[in-house]
Amino acid sequence: MAQAEKTAAQGSGTQNGANNVVSLGPRDTLQGRLDIQGDLKVAGTVEGDLKVSGDVTVDATANVTATIEGANVSIRGKVSGNVTAKRRLTLTGGGVLTGDVRVGRLTVEDGASLNGNVTMQSGG
Repeated sequence: MAQAEKTAAQGSGTQNGANNVVSLGPRDTLQGRLDIQGDLKVAGTVEGDLKVSGDVTVDATANVTATIEGANVSIRGKVSGNVTAKRRLTLTGGGVLTGDVRVGRLTVEDGASLNGNVTMQSGG
């Protein structure tokens, strides 16, 4: 419990006051549901549900089979599952997303792939 607070006094705090960052490395595996108040960086394998109050980053080494919900979602790896990005979804480089998305804004860079339905919500 105290571990999540150890970096709270450190950093500029320019984000929404959430300095908590959870990182899953390239050799890490998660099966199940993860609910995070803060940001999530995934470089390993995930199966299940990810609900994040902050930003989600899926690295090029990641293989994710999960529903993802976050503020800003950036995908460079492989994701199979529905994604909700309250602000922006960004598919970069070799990012591959197979699933339906609900987004405020969408960016698909050259070389990225999106296979699914897109619903854009008017942001506020």
